[in-house]
Amino acid sequence: MSGTTEAAEVAPTSLREAVYAALRTEILNGRVGPRERLTEPKLSKRFEVSRTPVREALSRLLSDGLVERTDFGYAVVLPSLQDLRDLYELRVTLELRGVSRIIENADLAYDLPAVRAELDRWYEIREDVPPPDPGFVMLDEQFHTALSRAAGNQRLTDALVVVNEKVRAVRMYDFIEHERIQVTVDEHIEIMELVLADDLLAARTALHKHVGESLEVVMERASGAMSRMALAG
Repeated sequence: MSGTTEAAEVAPTSLREAVYAALRTEILNGRVGPRERLTEPKLSKRFEVSRTPVREALSRLLSDGLVERTDFGYAVVLPSLQDLRDLYELRVTLELRGVSRIIENADLAYDLPAVRAELDRWYEIREDVPPPDPGFVMLDEQFHTALSRAAGNQRLTDALVVVNEKVRAVRMYDFIEHERIQVTVDEHIEIMELVLADDLLAARTALHKHVGESLEVVMERASGAMSRMALAG
């Protein structure tokens, strides 16, 4: 009897976690459109579960700040331009702090094998540059996460991951042109080559330019991206 009771208690919890994890991943990976309706009946049918785990998953996503209530149920939260400005400014700060802390402290150093491994991955990408696709943002984020982690402060990296998640839905629409992707690939390689050459001042300058030396330019890109999102929606 005890085993049956435990199974009854564990199963709903696992179901709630599964629905929450699946929806969160889809939202963060941009597979839920900005105008898509998220309702309990629709999601219950899709996941083949009752409304209870769906309701609890949506409640958690609401607490996470990933969805908001609407007249028809829930929808993915899109940051305002002011929110984007603040988030991009924070992103630049976090990115540059990784390299700056090593420049400022002779006892610190990059994890060069990790940087080399990431660089080799981007050499392969350069050999066969992927076509324009919003999903390229995931590759871009992997680069920035790897570079930050190699700088040695995991808290900085964790904060960067959170910021990237918050702006991902908009940034996805910044990678729909071949030239944009090609430039991104080349700049990633340049930054890592400078790190491996121990030219950290030049690496910081290149990284600053890459993530948005002029915040106004970044906001112009973001405004364009949000306009494309509206059209796509």
